[in-house]
Amino acid sequence: MKINGITDVFFDLDHTLWDFDKNSGLTFEKIFKINNININVSEFLFHYEPINLKYWKLYREEKVEKNALRFNRLNDTFLAINHQVEAELIYKLSDDYITHLTTFNHLFDNAFEVLDYLSIYYNLHIITNGFDEVQHKKLTQSNIHKYFKTVTNSEMAGVKKPNPKIFDFALQLANTHAKQSVMIGDSYEADILGAQNIGMDVVFFDIKNTVLDADIKTINNLIELKKYL
Repeated sequence: MKINGITDVFFDLDHTLWDFDKNSGLTFEKIFKINNININVSEFLFHYEPINLKYWKLYREEKVEKNALRFNRLNDTFLAINHQVEAELIYKLSDDYITHLTTFNHLFDNAFEVLDYLSIYYNLHIITNGFDEVQHKKLTQSNIHKYFKTVTNSEMAGVKKPNPKIFDFALQLANTHAKQSVMIGDSYEADILGAQNIGMDVVFFDIKNTVLDADIKTINNLIELKKYL
């Protein structure tokens, strides 16, 4: 069951260690109050979450720029719930969201326990497509930065997962090799297929029980990593 020959463990951050959906929902509650927007937050999030994932996929594929992602994911959601918001306010909400997002730092269950355990035996690293200015705050303010030897984000690497260049960049930064490394992430396309394509082993954090490939090592709770590492 254990993966042999591993020296370096690479984690995705959002939706893998850092509970993005929970923290994002709390952030929207906060910024809607700040800006006196009276809407049903649950209804907003119901539409926002798939819209946000759609724009992140376009962003990974270099089909939208960062600023377009930040504006359009909000604009499209307000349109979906038939709530009219001026473009100027959407831009402000977009900025407020980034400002306040890291005031909430809920992690997935057992994150600290598994990081304590893994850090004894392996070098730990992060590979993320998230924005540079936000990801470091998430790591620091959730108090998990201390576990990671290196942090690679897409703005540093110039490309996004699943592009092999970001994995090569991260491996070089970590001074290690694909064959002795494993990638843990929630995105089947970006994390799992991306890492496999350069020869890394993988563990799929399948929190939503999608079970896309029975041959891939899969966990539903971070503590299950102890089965493999």
